[in-house]
Amino acid sequence: MNSLEKVTEIKHPVIARDLTILRDKATKTDVFRLALGRISTILAYHALMNIPLREKPVQTPIQETTGYEIDADIVVIPILRAGLGLVDAITNFVPDARVGHLGMYRDEVTKKPVDYYVNIPNGIENALVLVVDPMLATGGSACDAIAFLKSKGAENIRFTCLISAPEGIEKLQTEHPDVPIITAAIDQKLNDDKFIVPGLGDAGDRIFGTT
Repeated sequence: MNSLEKVTEIKHPVIARDLTILRDKATKTDVFRLALGRISTILAYHALMNIPLREKPVQTPIQETTGYEIDADIVVIPILRAGLGLVDAITNFVPDARVGHLGMYRDEVTKKPVDYYVNIPNGIENALVLVVDPMLATGGSACDAIAFLKSKGAENIRFTCLISAPEGIEKLQTEHPDVPIITAAIDQKLNDDKFIVPGLGDAGDRIFGTT
């Protein structure tokens, strides 16, 4: 399978502008968060494409007509801590979406993800599960998170990220070819420290002002 076969890279003028803001090392935390919020809204819009609807009658000021409600259980799983920056955009669209958490950090020596916290809602086997993380670098955290969720019964999973590296896309699509990827940018590569190039540095530090 072509590694890009199930990848949606969103091209949009607002994303192009706001990615520039996010990449700029001089961008302050408050401005960074605002730009991330705008891009996250566009990502959320695409992540929620093609979800099922059910009809309901609605009375307009003129007459009764057919309206619609979302007919799906939506569960959002941010990979902590940086994934929290993408959650609000989804729950703004779907306020009754349930939110779980997977805590992972990157071991600075092995460059591999280490799990430290898990809190997943019940019933994910019947839900659309949206796994969110700003960066898809090596793909290790994403693959581990998705494998864990599948072990708990999740079958309908979509992965949404801000920036991705070709190496991470290849790993995720090799290990989980059934999982679509929605991303705002596919960057050049990973450097020797496994950071995305050109990237934007450590997303978590920049979101939470801990640089």
